[in-house]
Amino acid sequence: MIERYSRPEMAAIWSENGKFDQWLRVEIAVCEAWASQGAIPPEALPEIRRARYDLERMNAIEQETGHDVIAFLRSLGESIGEESRFIHLGLTSSDIVDTALALQITQAGELLLRGIDRLEAAITEQALLHRDTVTIGRTHGIHAEPTTFGFKLLVWVDALRHARQRLAAACDELRVGKLAGAVGTHANIPPAVEEDALARVALQPVAVGTQVIGRDRHANFLSVLAVLASSLENMATEIRHLQRTEVREAAEPFSEGQQGSSAMPHKRNPILSERISGLARLVRGYAQTGLENVTLWHERDISHSSAERVIFPDACLAVDYMLDVLHGVMSGLQVDAARMRRNLEASGGLIFSQRVLLALIEHGMGRQEAYKIVQRHALRAWDEERNFRDLLRADPAITAHLDEQALNELFDLRYHLKHVDEAYRRLGLSTT
Repeated sequence: MIERYSRPEMAAIWSENGKFDQWLRVEIAVCEAWASQGAIPPEALPEIRRARYDLERMNAIEQETGHDVIAFLRSLGESIGEESRFIHLGLTSSDIVDTALALQITQAGELLLRGIDRLEAAITEQALLHRDTVTIGRTHGIHAEPTTFGFKLLVWVDALRHARQRLAAACDELRVGKLAGAVGTHANIPPAVEEDALARVALQPVAVGTQVIGRDRHANFLSVLAVLASSLENMATEIRHLQRTEVREAAEPFSEGQQGSSAMPHKRNPILSERISGLARLVRGYAQTGLENVTLWHERDISHSSAERVIFPDACLAVDYMLDVLHGVMSGLQVDAARMRRNLEASGGLIFSQRVLLALIEHGMGRQEAYKIVQRHALRAWDEERNFRDLLRADPAITAHLDEQALNELFDLRYHLKHVDEAYRRLGLSTT
């Protein structure tokens, strides 16, 4: 991921140093496990633990060998000398690469879970603040029925809670390593050494693998990130729509000195939300690549390797950045309650059409007849910009069933909002 969209803590996990630090951690853990079995003399461990890699030297060796793990091992060996013969004992390259990748994903997952929690808290705060801020609900982009802005945000809170559960489960599924040799049979490294070494880095051994850990787990993790990114985009898209000139119900924060256009000084664009939408497209693409990586030849090929060098760092960095950006948007979201109310009233009462329909049915009119009558007046009110209630009052077919008081009661906003607090209760949020 380019630096513009990379936050330091996540970038450190996926940096070259971050990766090779985990490779070294795994190699040392394996040596310690071998020593516990008596295969490595205990007096060799202090020297092994002192081993360090040199990136510049590794690059030079890789130019010669064309193999990054060999370059890593040779660099370690040069840093300590004779005791290096015990490093990588019985292992194949993927033992180290896959196990270290699991450690990186575990670290990245913890950051992402914290990011979800932080965003959920910001949205929850706004949802509580705007519990009673009446706004219009829209379906197909068209006015539907009244809701509250807080209720709209509760849907996002619920989505983030689901996302957190899925991500935590996906990370748990990848909290496994594999130290079983060239085709996974433990021919040169016994299961006891694998189990011991993995316990030292807080991983479980995969029950059975080939030269690699099956990529279904990795594909699931990337797919979970893609779903999360899509949920974030859904939130961002709503903000983009609400900031449109014709709507203007909510807007991203706009700092002093910020400029929206190089050409038009009046412009105040939802650039942060649009950025989230763009990055979500990338993350969905990474998930597709992850699914392609599930299929490998026989006990392993490396068609997945080149792709994974890109998709794991970039997916994690992108989602981490998206969570942070949306947190900033939601923390500073500017909500225009008065504008919401004006927009709600702009249709001249059309948003109460279902209440009128249901009242006519309750008073004995057939559903299809009632629907046609209400629809006829609704379309006229829309086309001629007339008041819907006035048109209903003037129709004897309606007033024969609904008197003035009954008709007025059908246009009461409180009817639509009477159960809003139940959604807060279901999410465990106080409404007092």
